[in-house]
Amino acid sequence: MIYGSIPMMIFILASGYLFAVYLLLALAKRTGTKTVPTSFSSSTEGKHKQEEISVRTKVTQAVNSQ
Repeated sequence: MIYGSIPMMIFILASGYLFAVYLLLALAKRTGTKTVPTSFSSSTEGKHKQEEISVRTKVTQAVNSQ
């Protein structure tokens, strides 16, 4: 093995490690956002959106009051 190429090898391995971590974090973020099932009926979906709007209003009021 040629010892002159070891610093370059360390750089390549470190870059590959960081890229793998980046991909795993991106995958975890992508799968973490899909928590709501897509098979809702129209009445349930409308009710869910109404609850979401009321929760957003309460959170906005709480944040703005501080």
